[in-house]
Parts: sequence; structure tokens; C-alpha cells
Amino acid sequence: MSSQSRSIIKKSKGTFLVGLGYLLSPLSWWNDLFFNLPIAYAFAYLFNWMFTDAFMILTVIGYWLSNIIGILMMQWGTFDLFFEERQSNWKRDMILGLTGSTLYTVVIVVLLYFDIINTPDFLTSL
Repeated sequence: MSSQSRSIIKKSKGTFLVGLGYLLSPLSWWNDLFFNLPIAYAFAYLFNWMFTDAFMILTVIGYWLSNIIGILMMQWGTFDLFFEERQSNWKRDMILGLTGSTLYTVVIVVLLYFDIINTPDFLTSL
């Protein structure tokens, strides 16, 4: 495979990762209802059998994880798009992803707790 073909594949992969990561990341707050909350709900539903009466906590954990995955996907995609020979630093990437997603999730939980924003109807009935 030629160098140009590898570059096109790498940039295509990077574009896909940035796009999907953006949809999952905290930067796209407008589509949480379509992506992150259904993922968080499914995560809570899957693990609720192990931890009964913890559905809301599991939903928060699932939401947090989907945001982390989104941030990390954007980071990896950006590196593929803009840096030809950059070596990945998994530890640094994970710390940045965890920190950003944790801060965002804490802000959302605080806003929900103080009724500044409302919980979606499908979560309040559980």
C-alpha cells in the first residue's frame, strides 16, 4: 500500500472518529437526548440487575462514560488528521478525557439537582 493510500485511510479514520466523538462528547450538548442519554439508559438497564435500586446512579455513570469515549475519540481522530507521525500517549489522553468528562458530568448533575434543568420524562418515570 502506498504512502498516499495510508494517508487517505488515516485521515478518513480520523474524520470518522472526530465526527462520532463530537456526537458523544460534551461539546454537543444539544444532542444528548439523541445519543448520550439513550446510551446511558441502556448502560443502566444492562447493569441494573447487578445493582438493584441504582438505576439513576448507573445512568449517570453511563452518561459520564459516553462523554469520555466521545472526547477520546475526538482526540484520537484529531491526531490522525493533523499529525502524521505522532505517537499516542494513552496516559495523557485518558487523563484529559477523564478530567473533561468528569467536570462536564458534575456540572450536569448539579444543574439537575438544583432544578436548573429538567430531567427528561423517560428518566423520571423509573
